[in-house]
Amino acid sequence: MPAVLRKSIETPFGRMLLVQEGECLTRLGWRDAPAVDRSPLLAEAAEQLKAYFGGILRTFDLPLAYGCSEFQAAACDVMARIPYGSTITYTDMARQLGSTPRAAGGACGGNPFPIIVPCHRVLAARGIGGYSGGAGVETKIGLLRLENAVPWLI
Repeated sequence: MPAVLRKSIETPFGRMLLVQEGECLTRLGWRDAPAVDRSPLLAEAAEQLKAYFGGILRTFDLPLAYGCSEFQAAACDVMARIPYGSTITYTDMARQLGSTPRAAGGACGGNPFPIIVPCHRVLAARGIGGYSGGAGVETKIGLLRLENAVPWLI
């Protein structure tokens, strides 16, 4: 069984925790506990997130291990293809998955890699929709503003 390594990083949206198992990231989430493990992958992930928050990086290039259901992994693949600064609706996502908007929303909420797999780019048909990470919808709005994704929010 591979060692589990953890690294905390400070972001404009709070402290986040990167988790690595083997040669892949297995989770990114909002956690307040400090973690200081070191590895080239954790360092690269932290640098890519810093570049994203600095407006420099638009596409992440990191090895990810979803460790979730086939449906969740398919949903993550859909989200990962949403270009920086663009959005789709839960209905659009559901069509791509052959599912329902509610199931698409649930898959967004179960995303193991918020920001890296940009679930914040999936909106409700009439508004923002929910967000389960960070400070909730406020974080989603902040990420969309960072990307200039929805001009009516700015």
